[in-house]
Amino acid sequence: MKLYDQVHRIYNDLAAAGVGAADPLVVDQLTPFDQYHYFGTSAVDAAIKSLHLQPGMRVLDIGSGLGGPARYIADRCGARVVAIDLQRDLHEVATDLTSRCGLTDLVEHRCADILGGWDDEPFDAIVSFLCFLHIPNRARLFEVCRRALRAGGRMYIEDYGRQRQPTDDEAEALRVKVHCVDLPTPAEYLAELYRAGFEDVDLHDVTEDWQSFTASRLDMFRGARDRNVTVYGGDVVDGLDDFYATVAGLFEVGLIAGLQITAR
Repeated sequence: MKLYDQVHRIYNDLAAAGVGAADPLVVDQLTPFDQYHYFGTSAVDAAIKSLHLQPGMRVLDIGSGLGGPARYIADRCGARVVAIDLQRDLHEVATDLTSRCGLTDLVEHRCADILGGWDDEPFDAIVSFLCFLHIPNRARLFEVCRRALRAGGRMYIEDYGRQRQPTDDEAEALRVKVHCVDLPTPAEYLAELYRAGFEDVDLHDVTEDWQSFTASRLDMFRGARDRNVTVYGGDVVDGLDDFYATVAGLFEVGLIAGLQITAR
């Protein structure tokens, strides 16, 4: 998926901002570049508030990407975060950035498949931002999530749902360009969480906000094309443009639903 390709490009962003390859960092230097989900740190703030995250709490971040949300949570509220991602280059860059922020005592990065299960001591909370859509075996995923949480532990998810059946072309775009082979309707999503043993499931439909965000993101990216080509190179820019346009288009035609979910 082009969003997760050439992830070392964040170093180009930092260099363009005058940050050297070995310079120490603070979290706020990274937040313009390390939040791959929608609405950046505002979305993470919503998770912190919803889960009542506090110093000393243990948090599992599934699909942690470049580690942006994990570092932000640790920096803002002092929680200890285990950040798990399957993609090796994302994991390596995230680990480096966390070290340069001086947060290795609060953020631990692991390169692993969440479907393999979890044997650590239970977590107080789970967060995941736009990752579960890439995992078709949601029954196994939600089973692992439930077992990873302590009694009463809570989960905050931002994810895609499906508003209608896709056309063949739309299904191909989801599979090839978004790496999403199956999307549940909001009702199906709720049913899967309840079947896995979660309670107090609360689902908010944020489709309208996400449709607006993805359209604006595409416009801003195209408006900054000259800068982006200079910083990233033409091939990276073309790939990101195609990805952003695909997602914005799928929202515009009413296929993708935006879901914000909490569960206990």
